[in-house]
Amino acid sequence: MAEKKKVKKVALDLYRNIGIIAHIDAGKTTISEGILYITGRVHRIGKVHEGKATMDWMEQEQERGITIQSAATTCFWDRFGITQRINIIDTPGHVDFTAEVERSLRVLDGAVVVFDGKMGVEPQSETVWRQADKYNVPRICFANKINAIGGDFYMTVDSIKERLSKKAVVIHLPVGEEKDIRGLVDLVDMKAYTYETFEDHELKTEDIPEEMNEKVAEYREKLIEAAADFDDDLMEKYLGGEEIYEEELRRALRVGVLKGEIFLVSGGDGRGVIVQKLLDLVSDYLPSPLDRGSTKGTDVHGEEEIIRQPATDEPFSGLAFKIVNDPHVGTLTYVRIYSGTLIAGSYIYNATKQKKERVGRVLMMHANHREEIELAEAGDIVAIVGMKDTTTGDTLCEEGKELVLERITFAEPVVSSSIEPKTKADQEKMSVALGKLVREDPTFKLETNEETGQTIISGMGELHLEIMVDRMKREYGVEASMGRPMVAYRETIKAVVEQEGRYIKQSGGRGQYGHCYLRLEPQEPGSEFVFENEIKGGSIPREYIPSIEKGVRKALETGVVAGYPVVDIKVIVYDGSYHEVDSSESAFQVAGSMAFKEGMRRARPVLLEPIMKIEVVTPDDYAGDVTGALSSKRGQIQGMGSRGGAQVIKALVPLAEMFGWTTELRSMTSGRAASSMEFGHYAEVPANIAEEIVKG
Repeated sequence: MAEKKKVKKVALDLYRNIGIIAHIDAGKTTISEGILYITGRVHRIGKVHEGKATMDWMEQEQERGITIQSAATTCFWDRFGITQRINIIDTPGHVDFTAEVERSLRVLDGAVVVFDGKMGVEPQSETVWRQADKYNVPRICFANKINAIGGDFYMTVDSIKERLSKKAVVIHLPVGEEKDIRGLVDLVDMKAYTYETFEDHELKTEDIPEEMNEKVAEYREKLIEAAADFDDDLMEKYLGGEEIYEEELRRALRVGVLKGEIFLVSGGDGRGVIVQKLLDLVSDYLPSPLDRGSTKGTDVHGEEEIIRQPATDEPFSGLAFKIVNDPHVGTLTYVRIYSGTLIAGSYIYNATKQKKERVGRVLMMHANHREEIELAEAGDIVAIVGMKDTTTGDTLCEEGKELVLERITFAEPVVSSSIEPKTKADQEKMSVALGKLVREDPTFKLETNEETGQTIISGMGELHLEIMVDRMKREYGVEASMGRPMVAYRETIKAVVEQEGRYIKQSGGRGQYGHCYLRLEPQEPGSEFVFENEIKGGSIPREYIPSIEKGVRKALETGVVAGYPVVDIKVIVYDGSYHEVDSSESAFQVAGSMAFKEGMRRARPVLLEPIMKIEVVTPDDYAGDVTGALSSKRGQIQGMGSRGGAQVIKALVPLAEMFGWTTELRSMTSGRAASSMEFGHYAEVPANIAEEIVKG
């Protein structure tokens, strides 16, 4: 049973809601474990490679040594005698689970971006950085593992500046190199902080080592120069060569970080005591909910803007950002509260679904452990038990004071596979299990092939689908076999056409009459579907326009080339006619669908395939073999370079050619190369290959 308790009361300006984000294997979870240890949340540091990490609690995470689901926890950090509350979400680094990063960043106020100090910026580092840019999340950078062989703080800093942002500025310099790393120099208070072992409980404060004086002076100058842009008095003192005090430098840097104009860089061995200095950076520079300010939404019709302040005396508002099916308590709905108070046992309103929901219990989460609390307030991240209709991205609010917050958008799945239960008896259990997994993960889709009756699952990659099937077995006791992975193709058009759609049936009694003219136009790749109404003079009454759109949207689900969904298209209804008696919504829906299908056939339809961005890090000896293999897969080599004594090959390759690539690469390079892959864009399938796909 969850223990009910009152949580230590902390003022809102002392809250920090942060995410830890990075490329896979950069050490995010290890740093989370270090933070939990230093703040007294756990009594020993859980090691990822031993499957003992607190935040990696799923069996699959412990076996594979990777994070699959984002995990939330709360800890408290005392700084200058003041207690701060830090809510942390540790996110996955593997690209297949990028939805976990997306939904976490949508509700967080700040982020710590972790880099592998041997590798610098890696492909998923760039992806999570762009996601943080999308939601304007201020962040600080930590170069981890610089104590390992090949660890290089300065190389990592250069790669951040080169590939992510010129606004990256060093705030801590490491003391020592590689295995001799033993602390850092703080360029704000100009002190060295050192340790004997990473599991020390306290850092020792020392004078800056003499051999570092020149480097310290150089990097402090750069730090002050960056800060001076955000404080006129500081700029004047800097230009006048006057002494600059710690507090005024800290204050100016904070302004720059909150504006997203400065990204402070630290580094070290993230396994233990050095994370004290990382926590200090989080406390000093990342925003509180008050710093992030008001939250904007609209009324339920999307017409009027509504603003909520981060305060407990405002009407309640929150965003459901994650759904988890817990075997002990049922469905857990993770919510970021933006305003007001949430009380266990009360009723709230789901403005997205326009349904009332009962708050059964309110839980403060610590990975998969729960603490039951009486209430939660603005700034909190909690889980609610008892929500029946709420899904990811829904807005929760006070009934009578509704608003709808901006939804979270997710990438569309790129890989599909058929799935069958091992026994007939498991058929129904499989449907229930898949339904629950789909509710949890917005990038995991489920459909039934009407022709074959097969169940098709879709996701972000082969690993994503494998994990879902494995979860079904472990969590729901359903064994299933997966077919060969299939590519999620799409269809689009290349020409503008105008097309008439007529659905007229006259027989005994009331007839059916729907008549419209549509114009189909190709859109930029990656565009949303657009439907526009250009009807003038009432040739079609306004109440029938949504029915035409509904018919078109239905037709978008199966294109005319090979039956794949249609994307990157604009449809305009510009003319038509109606019958006073026989016209109906259903007749216009059919007319819209007919016009779209026929128009698409004439608009030079083409098949699109997902193109993946591939990055391979390989010893020099195998670089030629790797580039040859990628080229043979219709790959386009985008560039080659060196990183940490190895060759880095970047390429764009169709997903259809990449199944089994990991095994092939391992064999080709005796297991010495590593590859990462993420979705790039959709591109037209060459005509000869399209013919084979259509033939099936």
